[in-house]
Amino acid sequence: MAPTAVPEANGINGHGHTAIPRPKKRLILNAFVEMCSGHQSPGLWRHPSDESHRFNSVKYWQDLAQKLEAAQFHGIFIADVLGGYDVYGGPKNLEPAIKSGAQWPVNEPMAVVPAMAAVTKSIGFGVTVSTTYEQPYHLARRLSTVDWLTGGRLGWNIVTGYLDSAARNLGHTAQPEHDERYRICEEYVSVIYKLMLSSWRDDAVKLDKKRGIYTDPALVREINHEGKYFKVPGPHICQPSPQRTPVIMQAGTSSSGKAFAAKHAEAIFVSGHSPASCAKPIREIREKAKAEGRDPQSIKFLAKICPIIGRTQEEAEAKYQEYLSYGDYEGALALFGGWTGVDMAPYGDEEELRLTQTNAIRSYIEGLAKHAPKVGKWTKHTLAEHVMVGGLGATPVGTPEQVADEFERWVNEADVDGFNIAYALMPQTFTDVIELLLPELRKRGLFWDGYAVPGGTYRENLNEKPGQCHPREDHPAAGFQWRAPPEGQVNETLNGDSYPTEAGQFLDPQAMQLG
Repeated sequence: MAPTAVPEANGINGHGHTAIPRPKKRLILNAFVEMCSGHQSPGLWRHPSDESHRFNSVKYWQDLAQKLEAAQFHGIFIADVLGGYDVYGGPKNLEPAIKSGAQWPVNEPMAVVPAMAAVTKSIGFGVTVSTTYEQPYHLARRLSTVDWLTGGRLGWNIVTGYLDSAARNLGHTAQPEHDERYRICEEYVSVIYKLMLSSWRDDAVKLDKKRGIYTDPALVREINHEGKYFKVPGPHICQPSPQRTPVIMQAGTSSSGKAFAAKHAEAIFVSGHSPASCAKPIREIREKAKAEGRDPQSIKFLAKICPIIGRTQEEAEAKYQEYLSYGDYEGALALFGGWTGVDMAPYGDEEELRLTQTNAIRSYIEGLAKHAPKVGKWTKHTLAEHVMVGGLGATPVGTPEQVADEFERWVNEADVDGFNIAYALMPQTFTDVIELLLPELRKRGLFWDGYAVPGGTYRENLNEKPGQCHPREDHPAAGFQWRAPPEGQVNETLNGDSYPTEAGQFLDPQAMQLG
């Protein structure tokens, strides 16, 4: 089939690329938030309609979760940082972030998830937690607990960290080198799999009142992990949760990030100002996943996007200009400095960015190096203005039809499966998406009419596969799972032998070590 031109909608940040049409996908939509004010749009907390300053309120989060669930959003993706953005005007200069509210202050995200789950039944919750600064045994307990309290609606966005300010506050002089962080992460995730999947058999908890057996000790075992970075005897202190492991999410597309994602990620968060900036990493990760023995289409890619929608083009453009007028220039550059490790303070407003390798989010700077903005070059002024509304992702401005065209362009050109929707104003951006954009997406067959599994797990609804609560068989976590015997085979007893399963190999402590 000959390539078909994807029309560039007037007012959309498109470039008239051509692409081979793909079968229509039903898009996955998550809200992209953080337990702070403004999140990706520094300074917009000053707008009279913005309510993000209420992030300390439980009701704020419960109202948001109910609003998004009523609109059938798949999930709420909660970002997090463990330190302040102190690169801009540095060294260790927190003043621009503190003054502008650029992800400062910020609260711990896991704590609010059960409160949102209590007033909803189907929407999922992806929570960002770093593998660099917390012991895996402790995190495994927290993840299992919250997976239980949400009824199996938890996702874990695995990050390795990127802020030296976090490292200093957590007992380090600086964060580990970029690729070393991923080596630590690989072993860390292996320990998590062993604790959550290998330590308890699926049916270990008996609640047998007659025999007085709460949990059969024969069906719980130590993992005896001894690696380069961690020594964890186990066993896991929590019983198997509804999903066994949260949905594994990831957000790095550096060389190390792509290798990790291809092996482990079930959903991957990508960020770029255009589809072209994300297409190659997505293609490479799918190819690497296939080489790992996984179905490459089982990995769901979600692009960050902050749509500015109006009933007319003029209304949308006016909204965008109004939002820019509230944006904070130095707050935007503080965020940029933290994300990329590049201090823009010495630059003149029209001076072009000089690209260097840093120890922060390497994929951000690599993407900027390869793909210029529509204005021609990345200057200090261009970067600040771009970040002020929606961060470093795409910010389409237009009517519902034009923004839907842009969503389709991302699918056609970059092969994404959905979007993490950032907000300019909270909750106005989500109200506009719900009232104006979703009807257009549904009209085009691009968004579902309801949850595939009402009251189901996050994994079931992300994949639209009832019954798929646990990791897929081609996912590496599946090989760790200590399964109950098939029905009718070897009824275990307190003193009896357990059924030899695929995960039985892990009874040998040596077999549980990293290769």
